[in-house]
Amino acid sequence: MKIRKEDALEYHSQGRKGKIEVVPTKPCLTSRDLSLAYTPGVAEPCKEIARNDDDVYRYTAKGNLVAVVSNGTAVLGLGDIGPHAGKPVMEGKGVLFKRFADIDVFDIELKTKDPKEVIRTVQLLEPTFGGINLEDIKAPECFEIEEELKATMNIPVFHDDQHGTAIISCAALINAAEVSEKALDKIRLVINGAGAAAIACAKLYMRAGVKREHIMMCDSKGVISKSRTDLNKYKMEFAAETERKTLADAMKGADVFVGLSVANCVTKEMVQSMAPNPIVFAMANPDPEITYEDATDARKDIIMATGRSDYPNQVNNVLGFPFIFRGALDVRAKAITEEMKMAAVKALAGLAKEKVPDMVVKAYGGEEFSFGRDYIIPKPFDPRVLWKVAPAVAKAAIDCGVARIKIEDWVAYEEGLQERLGISKEVIRVMIHKAQKNPQRVVFPEGEEEKIIRAARAVCVDNIAHPILLGNEEIIRAKMNALGMDCKEYSIVDPLRSDKFNSYAEELYTSRQRKGMSLRVSREVLKQPKYFGSMMVKLGDADALIGGLTTNYPETIRPALQCVGVKDGFKVVSGLYIVITKRDVYFFADATVNVNPTSDELAEIAISAADTVSRFDIEPKLAMLSFSNFGSSLKPESIKVKNAVDIVKKLRPDIMIDGEMQADTAVVQQLREADFPFSTLKGKANVLIFPDLNSGNIAYKLMARIGSAEVIGPVLMGMKKPIHVLQKGASVEDIINMTAIAVVEANHK
Repeated sequence: MKIRKEDALEYHSQGRKGKIEVVPTKPCLTSRDLSLAYTPGVAEPCKEIARNDDDVYRYTAKGNLVAVVSNGTAVLGLGDIGPHAGKPVMEGKGVLFKRFADIDVFDIELKTKDPKEVIRTVQLLEPTFGGINLEDIKAPECFEIEEELKATMNIPVFHDDQHGTAIISCAALINAAEVSEKALDKIRLVINGAGAAAIACAKLYMRAGVKREHIMMCDSKGVISKSRTDLNKYKMEFAAETERKTLADAMKGADVFVGLSVANCVTKEMVQSMAPNPIVFAMANPDPEITYEDATDARKDIIMATGRSDYPNQVNNVLGFPFIFRGALDVRAKAITEEMKMAAVKALAGLAKEKVPDMVVKAYGGEEFSFGRDYIIPKPFDPRVLWKVAPAVAKAAIDCGVARIKIEDWVAYEEGLQERLGISKEVIRVMIHKAQKNPQRVVFPEGEEEKIIRAARAVCVDNIAHPILLGNEEIIRAKMNALGMDCKEYSIVDPLRSDKFNSYAEELYTSRQRKGMSLRVSREVLKQPKYFGSMMVKLGDADALIGGLTTNYPETIRPALQCVGVKDGFKVVSGLYIVITKRDVYFFADATVNVNPTSDELAEIAISAADTVSRFDIEPKLAMLSFSNFGSSLKPESIKVKNAVDIVKKLRPDIMIDGEMQADTAVVQQLREADFPFSTLKGKANVLIFPDLNSGNIAYKLMARIGSAEVIGPVLMGMKKPIHVLQKGASVEDIINMTAIAVVEANHK
């Protein structure tokens, strides 16, 4: 995936600067709240902790708080760029901790290269944090720092650059050896690179069963051998008794190559010199030691892994550190031991052998995975990693005696982990992966707008869609050049100069001549990109349309209705909003189009919503909302909703739906089960059908502004072809998301 410098800088600078913020978890709105949060109420937990130090985990955030600590001396592939320049990476690490394991992070950048100062500073932080993640500290200082901190602190300390790579690659190695029918204690293994990650990998591989005498390590000067006099004590541990001098020498006859070094240092000839069924882990990022294409071309019997997401077998540290810390924190471990690391290795290796569930297959665009040469390690976005690795690590901590508390109910623990992950929030990612499987042509009537141009580039580069920009070609190309974009990547159509203009005008006139539109008027309105784009979709020159960035909703939907129309069997179009809260995702309909729908129209809206939500790979559970609960108030407004429910159940008995019911009855399962056990709605409703535009529009806007929910949409339902209307002033991310939704709908149709 190509990421432009401008895109990355905008991502980090737009809105609130950086990528993280501190959000309070308790209310602080009233004077009472303030008295509880601070003085005098705060004195009570302080006194409890003073009496029992372990109560700090009960009354503060310590137990879910990790420090990401760096001095910026070995940042990614950038080297010693200092603590300020390394801060974006540390913030990013915090985002990954939160995203994959719901762990809170403070990033701490230290302005020192003295290992002793780093050690003393981190030691002083122990009362604040439940764990320490050391990051991007160069070797050999990182070894000294981690060793001393592990020996002197009573919370987990983990240097991810060392152990994260070691754990993930060790799991991959175990499985690769099994696939290639090689015994770990027999394989000969070459490691190129002798830094923190390389040495940690070698040690963990030995714990897994690889013989130390079968490991040959190379650095920039060649093979690390006992004849060399320039080795530090960490390299000396892996000095080999050998006459081999170069990496090429070392790789001859080797079973495994592990690259933790620099790009393009391995040739096809080196791979060809390896033993049968060679295992090659080229993990330099972003460019591996040998490209996937060259390695697989050199040897058809190869098992190949890289650090990249665009090839099979991605060795990615995100498969490790969030889940290792999750397990360690949940049992209040005093340290992360070798047993805990090996438990993570085995859990990852074992997960790759399990049948991949549909949720993972769908998340990766329908691509099937099964244990073998191209699937030796789970995918980074496989949610099962959390509830496989974290419990394994927690159990190992308990077994080896470093856990302060024990988990008794492991089933409940696993369920709690799944709730933490918030799987329902993955709806948009699922749609993006589906779209990438079969991109379609999407036309953007507001093609001269910078946000549209930026979004079009993103969907093009990420293979989500083939964008078509409408507008003045000179203006669009000038803006692209100013943004540093390659104009050749895009289709640009100027309606006023298009050779399709006359045929579109004739077609529009033919379809609207008995509805008050003359040929002259059809030619006039067709000069507007929103009409021209709608005709492109109608006549098959585009598969979907995304508009409305700079116009009010009716101004965009009117041309679509006149040109494309409502799909057969339907009388109304309607809008669906995706409302994503901290824990759940809901779908609101109709909050956009129909002011006061009839029972028949409400039923149609409900059916459209159920079918649309199903395309997100979510089981729709519909609640028809009202101020009444199952006949508690017999008013025309509630009777309308009740009748709509009856219509849906008759037309589509496959849809889970019930009502009329109040909003809290719909979303609080326990309340409904206690008071209305007869309800056919099982579980929490996730699709809420509002009785009128007033209630729906008010609800979604309150959720966005007061409820801090992320709102995506509206998804326009009921059109013959995919037409979607953006909220006025939508962000680039909103445009990308709506484009993915439109592509999936186009594929479905």
